[in-house]
Amino acid sequence: MSLAKQAKTLTKPQIDAVLGYLTTTRYPVRYRVIFLLSVRAGLRAKEIASLTWDMVTDAEGSLTDLISLPNAASKGKRGGRAIPMSKDLRAALSALKAEAQKEVHRSPFVISTERAVQTSSYAIVNKFRAWYSALGFQGASSHSGRRTAITSWARKISSVGGSLRDVQLLAGHSALTTTQRYIEGCDEAKRKVVEN
Repeated sequence: MSLAKQAKTLTKPQIDAVLGYLTTTRYPVRYRVIFLLSVRAGLRAKEIASLTWDMVTDAEGSLTDLISLPNAASKGKRGGRAIPMSKDLRAALSALKAEAQKEVHRSPFVISTERAVQTSSYAIVNKFRAWYSALGFQGASSHSGRRTAITSWARKISSVGGSLRDVQLLAGHSALTTTQRYIEGCDEAKRKVVEN
């Protein structure tokens, strides 16, 4: 996949703009979870649609600090993985879980609607398209959050004692070369590393 055809990564102001915009929608809690699963946990649309509560809770039903994504909910035979949750994603899931517990017919899926127990990956893709279009983001798609998460992890991983192999595992890629194609370069970082 060439860089020209890849979804654009999101800047911090763009992430903040989406989060702000979502508060004005009909389902702000659900939509915040969808967006954060993409931009913080790096999940694909299929993975967001396939995520069940038992993948984010323990045996007593309490939220954990990990997303335990099995292969069946991911892409391919080795797409399953454990992804630590960011604090904002965990808080958003907690709010959604509280809402879900009030429903008469509870869904095992994290993202459900009034009409369906599970949302489709196409519905997730269309939501991202609508949000980014409403905000005027050019070149952004449902994969933008995933690329943003992977790029962010790659930039930070060495500062916490990790390597690109750790990013590869978080992303659920079978090959490091696939992970590398997701990572957006940074001109400012290249200038700084050459000067130091």
